[in-house]
Amino acid sequence: MENLSDRQTLPEALRVLLDEYPREAWDSSDNFGALIRFWLDRHMMFRKLMASLQHDTERALDGSVEAQILGGRVSRYGSMLVGELHGHHNIEDVHYFPKLRLLDKRIEAGFDLLDADHHALDGMIEAFTTDANKMLNAVSTLGEWRAPAEAFRKGLIRFERDLDRHLGDEEDLIVPVLLKYAPAGMV
Repeated sequence: MENLSDRQTLPEALRVLLDEYPREAWDSSDNFGALIRFWLDRHMMFRKLMASLQHDTERALDGSVEAQILGGRVSRYGSMLVGELHGHHNIEDVHYFPKLRLLDKRIEAGFDLLDADHHALDGMIEAFTTDANKMLNAVSTLGEWRAPAEAFRKGLIRFERDLDRHLGDEEDLIVPVLLKYAPAGMV
């Protein structure tokens, strides 16, 4: 299977339940419950945090926002993003995915794909943290912050793209499983 950075969509063989439960019909399903809403809301939060970080960095680089304001926002929202992503992936890996993978053998390989994504994202989170800390250090010492901010922005573009790909593929795999099988304690 394609790795996260090369993948354009969830592989066709793993879309069997998505064909049966297309996105546009999810919220009308009787099994569209609190867990699915919560999970999709978490994914939207990650997307919004990434977009906000990208926007703030671009505004600082174009002179619309002071570097210290960027530093405060990256410190606050970057920390939130990293902590929440780690927690989210941990609960998926330990609690949800082991149970869900047993429900439909046709998509079992999808959980291996998502696990590989989580490992790839761990490296991206580490790079994000390193780049953010370099920029924050430059801002806090009133040093040359533009070059580290530009490096942070470039890394953020890649990270945002790959995280969005993962989140979309995860949604396309998991939500239909939950809608079809409505496992006890999960919907």
